[in-house]
Amino acid sequence: MSDRLPPLTALRAFEAAARHMSFSKAADELNVTPAALSFQIKALEEHLGQPLFNRLNRAVTLTEAGRTLAPGTTTGFEALTTAWRRTRRLGQHQRLTITAGPAFTAKFLAPRMYDFARAHPDVELRFAASLSMADLERDDVDIAIRFAPTPPDGAYSELLYREWMTPMMTPALARDYPRPADLCHAPLLHQDYLTMTHRRTISWTTWFKAAGLPPPPEGGARFTQADHAVDTAIAGGGVVLGRASIAYQALDTGQLVAPFDPAIMTVGSYWAICREADRERPHIAAFFDWIRGEIAQLCVHAENRRFAEPER
Repeated sequence: MSDRLPPLTALRAFEAAARHMSFSKAADELNVTPAALSFQIKALEEHLGQPLFNRLNRAVTLTEAGRTLAPGTTTGFEALTTAWRRTRRLGQHQRLTITAGPAFTAKFLAPRMYDFARAHPDVELRFAASLSMADLERDDVDIAIRFAPTPPDGAYSELLYREWMTPMMTPALARDYPRPADLCHAPLLHQDYLTMTHRRTISWTTWFKAAGLPPPPEGGARFTQADHAVDTAIAGGGVVLGRASIAYQALDTGQLVAPFDPAIMTVGSYWAICREADRERPHIAAFFDWIRGEIAQLCVHAENRRFAEPER
């Protein structure tokens, strides 16, 4: 029997059907009719000289030959897809796709990206706000900025900044509550973070303990997004245990103040992540240089604070 490979369209049809264990689902994925997909698989079986599927009344199962062939076709098509994406990126010198969390994108990246765009007018910027860990190959992302205790494996990662939190409020509220102990009577804004990294470490209880105060009062508005809580604080709706990176602009402009020394370090840090092979590409290297400088500006609000480690 010849080792000549069958047509790739037939192998693709088989791979999808074997992965879904369904001809109709595979046809939907490949945007062909079930009859066309069935024809491709039949042609592949004829080329091989033995069946790949047991065709039952309402289902299909793999034969021994099908079980032998399936892993290799899946791995092969994944390798082809990865190689194609990497090759296609070589011609995308003017495009830079960045993903970061929604709050970090809205409050830190977006207000500053004009400066980067002005310095690099040839770069087309694209943003994807998401909290999920990006697959740099599958998601066609150049740089991911993620908040995590440790960087992911299998990529180039650079530590940007370790986040910290402290009470923040409008200047008017700061006059009403001039001492840390006064916060026992203040309207506190709570943040119910969706990730375990935050949930383990960030709460008013942690800050009150670090400040040597009794537990905080119950009640108050609750938010799942840090930027929404900061916006409410800017509007005078209460005191937020604000993240420095998210509230930086409001602190810088005086919309919010952070008058008390105690602050809480978080378990997580911000990491900038890209593919190892891409880190020296001009537009990616330029972004890394730019964000290092922007992150350095956060340090001004950390001066003269008394930091406590989070409870583990």
